[in-house]
Amino acid sequence: PLGAAIAEALNIGLIKSRNELFITSKLWCTYAEPDLVIPAIKMSLENLQLEYLDLYLIHWPLKFSKEVSRLPVPKEEVSVIDIKSVWSAMEECQLLGLTKAIGVSNFSSRKLEEILSFAKIPPAVNQVEMNPLWQQKELNEYCKAKGIHISAHSPLGSKGTLWGDNRIFDCHALKEIAEAKGKTIAQRWQICLRWVYEQGASVIAKSFNKKRMEENLEIFDWSLSVEELEKIRGLPQCKFNSIGTFIEPSAELEAQL
Repeated sequence: PLGAAIAEALNIGLIKSRNELFITSKLWCTYAEPDLVIPAIKMSLENLQLEYLDLYLIHWPLKFSKEVSRLPVPKEEVSVIDIKSVWSAMEECQLLGLTKAIGVSNFSSRKLEEILSFAKIPPAVNQVEMNPLWQQKELNEYCKAKGIHISAHSPLGSKGTLWGDNRIFDCHALKEIAEAKGKTIAQRWQICLRWVYEQGASVIAKSFNKKRMEENLEIFDWSLSVEELEKIRGLPQCKFNSIGTFIEPSAELEAQL
């Protein structure tokens, strides 16, 4: 559907060229083998009707032995990827012009350190869940030090997922800050988006509502005060472990992650 929408937008002149878009895709876990990486990105490009991606990410530091048919994924079907050989194939994708940049998703500092020990092309991006109740402080500091950009998914928390709940929307401190900023209680998600933006991360906001999309952009003409940032910094942290929900990890696998 995205490929069809891009083709239509080009056809009717809504956009003038492909260069106006930034398209990201991911290497799924069943293709996390060195000889499957290039076929996987080519399949994505064919589906998207594109000649290149702007960014290609390794979805998780995990490999599934076969296509997922149920959740959680049985532990016998899950293993840690051979990151050195897979990353080499990711680098080849960039060298071949199939993507302009490469990166990872849901990677810890330790896994990033491993990649950096041998990478010829370092990861440009690490996409992780990041919000006021999961601030990723140590990971964010590490990535900044290494020149790896953080891309924040689920900036409003993970409501509606297998591992999420309403803690972001029920957070009293965020409601107070929203009221002080003249935001309605229904607009308090803007506080989360602005907070992520002020951490130097890019924000992945997901909505199918046009009005909500427009409101998501209303975060650039104001900022959080020092006191407000301190209040958010002091919020209790709740780690929403998406990987642990989707798989049945063994003790050995957990240790490697």
